[in-house]
Amino acid sequence: MGTPTRPPLGDLAKRLQRSRAERERRPRDGFLRETFVLPRNDARLKAQEWFSRWPKQAYWTEIESWFERPGDVIEFTIRRLPTSD
Repeated sequence: MGTPTRPPLGDLAKRLQRSRAERERRPRDGFLRETFVLPRNDARLKAQEWFSRWPKQAYWTEIESWFERPGDVIEFTIRRLPTSD
């Protein structure tokens, strides 16, 4: 019976480097972010849903950025703190 083969170290190093790069791209400010691309009315409803579910005073909820896309579509990123503590 042979011993199981290990993946080459080169592959492991590449995976670790990739995950490190992904972590570095994410902001380290503690906020949770989500980006939506929705028709204008749906975007308004989604933002209202977030603000009612995670109130600005407790979670610092905020529309971080928004763009108008063709066809009356809004792309926006909203952020909030993970907890109200």
